[in-house]
Amino acid sequence: MRFLKYHALGNDYLVLDARDASTPLTTHQVQTICHRHYGIGSDGILLGAPQAQDGRFVLKIINPDGSEAEKSGNGLRIFARFLWDEGAVGAEPFAIETPGGLVQAQVRDDGREVTVEMGQVSFSSEVIPVQGPPREVLEERVEVAGEELTYCAATIGNPHCVVLKPMEAAEAQRLGPLLERDPRFPNRTNVQFLEVLDRHRIRIEIWERGAGYTLASGSSSSAAAAVAHRLGLCDSPVEVHMPGGQLHIEIDAEYRIRMRGGVTRIGEGHLSPEAWT
Repeated sequence: MRFLKYHALGNDYLVLDARDASTPLTTHQVQTICHRHYGIGSDGILLGAPQAQDGRFVLKIINPDGSEAEKSGNGLRIFARFLWDEGAVGAEPFAIETPGGLVQAQVRDDGREVTVEMGQVSFSSEVIPVQGPPREVLEERVEVAGEELTYCAATIGNPHCVVLKPMEAAEAQRLGPLLERDPRFPNRTNVQFLEVLDRHRIRIEIWERGAGYTLASGSSSSAAAAVAHRLGLCDSPVEVHMPGGQLHIEIDAEYRIRMRGGVTRIGEGHLSPEAWT
């Protein structure tokens, strides 16, 4: 099976053409392919084809633990670049269908930059979901490893827990997995640790559900920027700073998100069945 590898601000994915997959990938195969030593190594797999169905391209996003993600901002930008590289799209906007909703994408700058209409952010506990009575999940308390934290929850097609406290990478890696599996989040959650730098800039550290510590994330950037805006801490547009780089996030009055950021093609090759035998 042919693969192409890209990264979006250090968040790397393997793109596999769904037409080459005669049978679904097993969890073992996904974990092996994504392993940094025993496989190609990546933060996940994008499974789709450069062939539109009913005017849209269909994308499946697989985490390195074998679970499926509803949506990924970086994954969407990478898949859009793949479609552009394969000649399936040009300069005009096009639609990509994910389990987390339909999005519009547009490739610019000879493939190096992609804009994605990520959809609408919701803070509703019923939509995210978060356990407890129906409400907007804003500035609530959670105790993790003996530390009380303030968080907000949001969804942009996948769940996010935005902790209102700046943290360094080591702290994010310590607390992230505990928050991801906190029982209040029945579908688990992505986690961001938020620092507001000024009215148009924030910084986040990220723990991704099913992937772990991540250098950058498009959906995490969207959720964190929306939370900062909802709390009155930032104005649109918001520049999101992460260890891997920056993303540009625009937020409209209905909390619809437009994300813009870079994509880099690393290379391509072929997977050998010997890898998982």
